[in-house]
Amino acid sequence: MTPTQLRAFAAVVRRGSVKEASVDLGVSGAAISLHVAQLRKELGDQLFVRTPTGLAFTPGGLRLASRAAELLGLQDRTILEVSQAGAGRRLLRVAASNLFAEHAAPGLIELFTSRADDLDVELSVCSPRQFSTLLLTRSSDVAIGPVPADVDPSLVCTSFLKYQVVAVVGPAHPLAGGHASLDQLRANTWLLGPAAAEDVGVVPQMLRRIRVPEHRQRIFQSDAAALEETRRNNGVCLAVSFVVTKDVSTGQLVKLAGPDLQSDAVWSALTLPQPSPTSAVAELTRFVTTPRATQAMLRGSGVNVSHFKPSVYVTLWS
Repeated sequence: MTPTQLRAFAAVVRRGSVKEASVDLGVSGAAISLHVAQLRKELGDQLFVRTPTGLAFTPGGLRLASRAAELLGLQDRTILEVSQAGAGRRLLRVAASNLFAEHAAPGLIELFTSRADDLDVELSVCSPRQFSTLLLTRSSDVAIGPVPADVDPSLVCTSFLKYQVVAVVGPAHPLAGGHASLDQLRANTWLLGPAAAEDVGVVPQMLRRIRVPEHRQRIFQSDAAALEETRRNNGVCLAVSFVVTKDVSTGQLVKLAGPDLQSDAVWSALTLPQPSPTSAVAELTRFVTTPRATQAMLRGSGVNVSHFKPSVYVTLWS
């Protein structure tokens, strides 16, 4: 499967016919048909058939159309990045856990990139279980989040920010008025961010410790969405404490008390050993341990779009 073949197929999808695709790309119709035939043979799918009203795409053809757009976009961006790198522009690829990406990465990236006009940061959200593979295959330069127990021992770990996860409910929730027993907690609906779907990290650890039944867990696309539902008194939420401090102080949320309802954790940066002292990797691992970086992660308001380049594999937060 080549970029030329994908570009030909994408043109057929976009224009709705082989003839129009050939005009669009400035090649012959025979060339377009040849590229499509090669894709059909390689993928074992007809991709589309001709009907009296036009082309009808198979389910496989529709899936290829979506992937072709992504792959061609990635190719174009890679060409641009290689050109920029040749001109001295740097790219730092950061893999991060869901909690860090949503709550601490924006402030950190904003401040870190403001110190270097020649640097772009690409953030990919992934499971901590993937950290070792991403670093060892050079798919990422830095991995940030909880450190899995089976992390590759050759990687260098820099711990930099302690935080706490607490259980909160809305002010009118039945558990807001007093101490909640474990049985009461297990009988409630739990409103959770995407970190709850992982098997590594403080959130899944707390859920296992409390033994919250799986059918009682509702997982949202972001912590922000889960907290919004919690403010409506619809369940119990596990939240990063510095994120909900203001809501707790103003009475929009109530923090539940109990030995199993709060847990301390730490975020760490994993890197390959011995990066160049002047590399962006070394700069970031030094910077994350500074008081300015800590303040930015706790209070950051976002990131300048000119510096932040989300990967096509990123899961964006709301």
